[in-house]
Order: sequence, then structure tokens, then C-alpha cells
Amino acid sequence: MHVATPPAPCPPSTAHLALPFFDDAHRALAAGLVPWAAAQEVDETDDRAACRDWVQRLGAGGWLRYCVPASHGGALPALDSRALVLLRETLAYHSPLADFAFAMQGLGSGAITLAGSPAQQAHYLQGVARGELIAAFALSEPEAGSDVGAMKAIAESAYPSGGNGLKGSYFLTGTKTWISNGGIADFYCVFAKTDPAGGTRGISAFIVDANTPGLDTSRHIHVMAPHPLATLQFDQCAVPATALLGEENGGFKLAMRTLDIFRASVAAAALGMARRALAEAVHHARQRRMFGQTLADFQLTQAKIGEMAALVDSAALLTYRAAWLRDEGEKRGGTRVTAEAAMAKMTATENAQRVIDMALQLHGGRGVEVGSKVESLYRDIRSLRIYEGATEVQQLIIGKAVLQE
Repeated sequence: MHVATPPAPCPPSTAHLALPFFDDAHRALAAGLVPWAAAQEVDETDDRAACRDWVQRLGAGGWLRYCVPASHGGALPALDSRALVLLRETLAYHSPLADFAFAMQGLGSGAITLAGSPAQQAHYLQGVARGELIAAFALSEPEAGSDVGAMKAIAESAYPSGGNGLKGSYFLTGTKTWISNGGIADFYCVFAKTDPAGGTRGISAFIVDANTPGLDTSRHIHVMAPHPLATLQFDQCAVPATALLGEENGGFKLAMRTLDIFRASVAAAALGMARRALAEAVHHARQRRMFGQTLADFQLTQAKIGEMAALVDSAALLTYRAAWLRDEGEKRGGTRVTAEAAMAKMTATENAQRVIDMALQLHGGRGVEVGSKVESLYRDIRSLRIYEGATEVQQLIIGKAVLQE
């Protein structure tokens, strides 16, 4: 059960903002977000209600404007990976569910930002930025997680009478699962095969409104760290041709481009949780008295905290590098940073798991009490090693890139 997030033992360090990966605009962004996030407190017992509440708060605070371009109500001319990284790291430090709410607004609408028609962008993106529309990204299936080519959901095209050759609508049939914001989203960016024999080259993307007949979003998935997840069932769900996102059969590339932007920010979320675990461990070690001294006085404690700090900083450097390279690449026409993002995602999530585990161990019995911060972090971090590409998938991506160099 989630409870209201207790106050942080100390504000997160801002020393990393002095690194050359960031400019003055990023530093100003962080300076404004840190006190705002520290002042927020929301009852997270009901994950669906809390997520909706966070979307509204983030929208009212202006933070969701970093999820969309300025042409549609955003804060910056284009999506900026370093801004996303700083936002997610800070939010995750205070509340992983707040980070989740923010991230899904960006990921769920990212394909519209990248490939949406002017009409699609105008209809959806401003609502996302204001927190008035909740977005979701529907790619995974029961038998097609990392293996996107195994996708079975199909989108059959139908032609209007008269035989003029113009497509009138698509009928979606199939199942999507582990869909974040499933059941609470106002719209879904859905990927389905328009050419079932085409593998990844036969996938297209569509915007499907939550109230579309033939779409069932009621199957809530209960997980160890409560988040609004659901299985979506499409049964001859009809969407107009205007719902097609980008080119027909261009959905796989669009999905990968979207994930490339946000993969480094997954690393940032893990980094924020690791920083919070380290802060909790330091605070507890200084306060906990045993054998006539504090826990912090023991050399073994100092060694563990030293290891935790090194794990945090190594993850931070890879995360910031990936975001910086992506932003610099956009200036040069969109250079892919898939391997660098994979390194960041793999290292940050694995390191965070180790840091949080060590922090919980330092807390002793108090660390496993339901409601303690390190206990909730222990549950929250686990899924980050799986979603948006499990650690093993990131290893394959990195290995292939190295062999091709």
C-alpha cells in the first residue's frame, strides 16, 4: 500500500548541475522544480486516483509543458532530453508515482509530437501539456514485449463504397498488456500490424480515444509497486483513417524513435530513486545509535555508503551523457544514440537496485516496515529493470553496437 511520501531527509544535491552537460536554462529548470516537488504531498493509496491527481498538479505547475513542443503549448521549441532527465530525476527522488505520471504524459504523446499531423497535434498536445488529457503508449503484448516483431494485433483497412481507393477506416483487433495509464488514459498511441506478414516493417501506429467502441480498458493489472497498468482488448475497434500516426507500416521506426528520446529518462528516474535511498541511508546512519556510537561511525557503514555514492555518480554520468548526445544529435539532423541510451538505462537501473538494497540493509528491521521510504523504493525500482527494454535487451543492443564499430 502506498502512503503519502514522507518529507525527504534533506534536499537532493544540485552539484551535478555544474557538469558541462547542462546549460543555464537547465539549471534554472532544476532550481524551480526542486522546491516545488519537495512541497507536494498526495495520498497515493489509490494509484489511479493519485496518478490523475499528479497529472493535474504537474499540469498546473507548468511541468508537463516539457513533454510537448512550444508550437503546441510546450516550454521549449522541441523535446529536450536533458530537461526530461532533470525533471524525472527530481520527481522520482520525491515520489516515483509523480515521476510515472510525468513520464507517461511524454511517452504517451511522444509519437504524436514526432509524427502527428498538424490536426492531431493541435487536438491532443495542448491537453497533455495542461494536464487535461492523460496519454498512454500501447506497444507491448502478451507474447510481444521485447520481440516487437511477434506482435499479433492487427489493423485491417476498409474502403468506402464507390471504389475511389481512399481508405476510410481501420479495424483494430488484438490485445495489448502492461500498458501504463491503462484504464485512466484519455487516448492511446497504439501499434498494430497493417501487414501481418511484414514483421516489424508491417507495423503502423494509431491514436485511439479511450471511449472508442470496441476498446475494453477495464482489466487492471495489480503489481508490487502500485501503478495504473491494464490489459487493453480491441475487438473490431474502428478508427478513422485520420487516426493513423505517420506513414502506414512506419510504426516500428516511430516506436523506436519515441523510446530513444525517453530511454535516458528511465535511467534518470532510477537515478532519482538511488539518490533518495542514499540520502535516507546517510540520515539513518547519522541518527542510529548502537554500541555507544552512531551507525555512521563504523567503518563498514562508511564503506557501504562510499560504494553507494560511487554507483550513483557512475549512473549519473552515463545518464547525462546519453541525454546530452541525443540533444546535440538533434541539432545535426537526428543522430541516433540507441547504444548510449541503453548503457545509461542498464547501468542506472541496475545500480539503483544495488543502492536501494544496501540502504534497506543499513536500516535493518526498520527497512522492511511497510510505509518506510526504503521499503517503498525497494518495490518501486524493480520494474525499471524490465520496462522499456529489460537489462538483458540493453546488453544485446550495446553488444551489437560495439561489434559494428
